[in-house]
Amino acid sequence: MRELAVMPSRFFAVLVSLLIVHWSYGCPAVATDVPFHTSELLFPHEHWHHHGSCVVETPGGDLLVCWYQGSGERRADDVVIQGARLRKGSRDWSPRFLLADAPGFPDTNPCLVVDPRGKLWLFWQTIIANEWHTALCRYKVASDYNADGPPHWEQTDDLILKPGPEFAEIVAKQCDVDLAQLDQLPAEFKARGGEYLADRRKHAADKYFIRMGWMTRAHPLIYEGKRLIVPLYSDGFDFSIMALSDDWGQTWSASRPLVSLGGVQPSLATRKDGTLVALMRDNGPPPKRLLQSESKDGGMSWSAVVDTEILNPGAGSEVITLKNGRWLLVNNDTEKGRHRLLLSLSDDEGVTWKWNRYLEKSEPDDDATHAAYPSIFEARDGTLHATYTYTVNGKNAKKDNEGRLLRECIKHAHFNEAWVIEGK
Repeated sequence: MRELAVMPSRFFAVLVSLLIVHWSYGCPAVATDVPFHTSELLFPHEHWHHHGSCVVETPGGDLLVCWYQGSGERRADDVVIQGARLRKGSRDWSPRFLLADAPGFPDTNPCLVVDPRGKLWLFWQTIIANEWHTALCRYKVASDYNADGPPHWEQTDDLILKPGPEFAEIVAKQCDVDLAQLDQLPAEFKARGGEYLADRRKHAADKYFIRMGWMTRAHPLIYEGKRLIVPLYSDGFDFSIMALSDDWGQTWSASRPLVSLGGVQPSLATRKDGTLVALMRDNGPPPKRLLQSESKDGGMSWSAVVDTEILNPGAGSEVITLKNGRWLLVNNDTEKGRHRLLLSLSDDEGVTWKWNRYLEKSEPDDDATHAAYPSIFEARDGTLHATYTYTVNGKNAKKDNEGRLLRECIKHAHFNEAWVIEGK
C-alpha cells in the first residue's frame, strides 16, 4: 500500500480549519487556535443606500442581520428595515425580507438582541418629520423566528422615554462648564459655541424635545441577565442616554444623560466588577477620539464624559465583552474618513488595546473603499462575526443599465481571536 506523505503540522492545522469552514456557516464552527477569516457580501452592490447593520445569533445557530435600505436616510420616505438569514451549515445568505416599515416615513438605525428567554428584539426609529430630532424609537418582539423570512412578531410598541427633572439640571450644569471653556476650542467651534449651548439649555427644558429624537445604533445589552439596557443618542442634543427596563419592556426608565459635546451612538462593555463602560462616536470638536463614560449602578447614572486615545472620525463603532473577559472593539481608526476599519482586542478591560488587525483598509482618496457602521458579535462557539456597510467609490463603482452607480451593500466577516492576535 502506498504511504501518505506527511504534511507539515501548520499546513495540517490549516486544512482541518478549512474543513470545519466547509461544515458550518461556510466558516469555522469552533473557536480554533488556528487563525481564520472569511468574508462575503450579503448581496451584490446596489444603487440603494444600505446602512446601519446589526448581527445576532439565534438559539438554533442561524445568523440574523438587519439594516436599513432606501434612496437616502432621514429625508427619504422610502427607507425600510430589511433582514437576511444565514442558516447554520449554509454558505449562502437568504433573500432579503422586510422587518419593519412605516409607509411614507423613513425607518432607520435598527439593532437586534436575543434575551435570556430566547425572545428576539428589534429596535429601530421612524423619522416623523424628516429630521433626526423627530425620531420615534420603536421595537418588536418575537418568540417564533426560526422559519424562513421575517419573524412572527408578537408585540410591537414604541419606546418613549420620560426623563426626570434632573435631566434639565444636569444639562444646564454641563452647559455652564462648557461655556467657561469655549476659549479652549478651535476658532471654528468657538464662534458658534455660545449659541449652540444656549439652544441645548433651552431644549433641555422642553418636555417634547427631551422625549423625542432618541435613536439606537449598537446592540442592546442584557445586564446581569435581567436588565435590558438600550443605548440611545440624540442628534438634537448631540449626546447619549440609556433606556432601562427590568421587566422586559413593560416599563422603561431613562438614565441620567451622558452630556458631552458630540458623544453619540454609545456601545457598552462590562468590567468584571459590574462597571459599565460606554464608548461613543465623536461628533464634537477636535481632537477626534472615541469618548468614554462609566456607570457603577447598572446604567442609571454616568461619570463625566472624557476623551480616550482612540481615533474616531465621527463614525459608528462597537465594543463587546467576550466570554473570556477580553474586550473587542471595531472602529474607523482615523480622524477623517472611513477607509479603514480596525479590530482591537484588550485583555485589561480597555486600558490598552494590545492586538489590532484591519478588517478593511484602503487609501484615503476618491477611489477609497469605505467600511462603516460595524456590528460585532460573539457566537456561542466562541467565533466572531462582524457586519458593516461596504461602499465602493470612484472608478471602482460600476453602473447598472439605467446608469445608476452600484456602490453599497452589507458585508459579513467571520473570524476568531487568533486571527486578530496574529495582527498582520
